[in-house]
Amino acid sequence: MIKGVHTMFYTSQPEALRAFLRDKLGFPSSDVGGGWLIFDLPEADMGCHPSDTADGQPSGTHAISFYCDDIMKTVAELTARGVEFVDEIEDHGYGLVTHFRVPGDFAVQLYQPQYEKRRGT
Repeated sequence: MIKGVHTMFYTSQPEALRAFLRDKLGFPSSDVGGGWLIFDLPEADMGCHPSDTADGQPSGTHAISFYCDDIMKTVAELTARGVEFVDEIEDHGYGLVTHFRVPGDFAVQLYQPQYEKRRGT
């Protein structure tokens, strides 16, 4: 049976992104050889959104977001570690949302869910 989800970022700066995930976000990792780190994440969830080629994402697109319990506290802690946020926190209905820059010159979403998460057993 499925036990979890494996996510991947593709970046022009893989070593720098691995160091960022390890050092700035604090994710523990296993080195699977040659400096390739696989990060252990505390939990995951997955959503399925409709595609919208007119003003949204085409079918087959996928995205990775991080979530937290207290976005103000998390943004403050990550900013103190040198993480650069690219926008203000906004209410998007499903959660309080912001984005931060990662090596490879792209931004990743961080949000505080405004829905109740069912905890696995």
